[in-house]
Amino acid sequence: EVLMVNRNRAWIAPLTAAATAAAADDKAVVAAFGALHLPGEQGVLRLLENLQQHYGEERYRPCSLLRQKALIDAENTRYLYALAEALGPKLGKAFLDVYQKGEMGKAAALIKATNVSTSAAKNAFNYPRPFKQSGNNIHLVPDTAVVADNARYTASGGSFPSGHTNGGYNDALLLAQMLPERFVPLIDRAATYGYSRLVLGVHYPLDVIGGRMMAERNVAYILNDPEYRVLFNDAKTQLRAALEKACGTTLAECAKPQGKNDPYTDPAMKSFYRYTMTYNLPVAEVIAQPITVPEGAEALLEGPLPRLSAAQRRALMVKTAIADGYPLSSGGVDANFWQRLNLHDAVEAAKTVTK
Repeated sequence: EVLMVNRNRAWIAPLTAAATAAAADDKAVVAAFGALHLPGEQGVLRLLENLQQHYGEERYRPCSLLRQKALIDAENTRYLYALAEALGPKLGKAFLDVYQKGEMGKAAALIKATNVSTSAAKNAFNYPRPFKQSGNNIHLVPDTAVVADNARYTASGGSFPSGHTNGGYNDALLLAQMLPERFVPLIDRAATYGYSRLVLGVHYPLDVIGGRMMAERNVAYILNDPEYRVLFNDAKTQLRAALEKACGTTLAECAKPQGKNDPYTDPAMKSFYRYTMTYNLPVAEVIAQPITVPEGAEALLEGPLPRLSAAQRRALMVKTAIADGYPLSSGGVDANFWQRLNLHDAVEAAKTVTK
């Protein structure tokens, strides 16, 4: 992949200014974190322990297969391999084939170059990771999957927001725009990617929620940049042509659900995605704010819903938004929107609009 990215470095150079601008307001999007009345270190740990007890300790001390998956996800941030499983057996195999051969170089380079770092926000909030809290009861996962040295997987830097989650959603959202036939499974994959950070004990649920919000906002922002869209459309064309050739059929046919061998099309993913939007954290008693869709946010639904107008896409975002009052929804109008945005349900609800 290094050779592939280098080969396309000049091609992606024009997006640098747009990506830098997208990062400018990151801290504002998740500003509510700083305003939360967080308890002291022991109180935070008790909250996490209560969450473990309520949902079952297996969520934090999970089975070996889930741990293995989380470890592999953690080391996959520089690549796109982790997204293949959300494409189904046929399209996923074709994706890995063209990715390995460098036949989707423009898409691979563009998607990774678009990822905006969370470092500025992490430095601003400077919140310790859960396993670094005094008196913590977090069980760090031994590495039996990647390095396989049984050393405990760990992470450095601040906890909020989650950079891995931000990157996972960035990659999934952009690939989902290029392959709208698999939009919902891809964003569901992003949700499982964020969840893996809890499995490893290196993030709190709020970190993961904040990472999702930042990625959604930044991808929407950059999809509205005219110069970026030229690059994006070029990359999309190359990717789809390469995949169709590898599939030997149309992409619509290659992307069809494959039953039990295609877990990201399982109806249960709907409730899982919804769960990861809040992790069932306590909801405050608030006077619900009406949803205000930021200008250009509807670009996130353009790929899967090309026949709907911008106004119709915005209306779907409002209609399917989750309830107000969950943590991080109180940071202003924009933050309230990004915390409550349910892309999974918005796309599914469109079926009634287009009938």
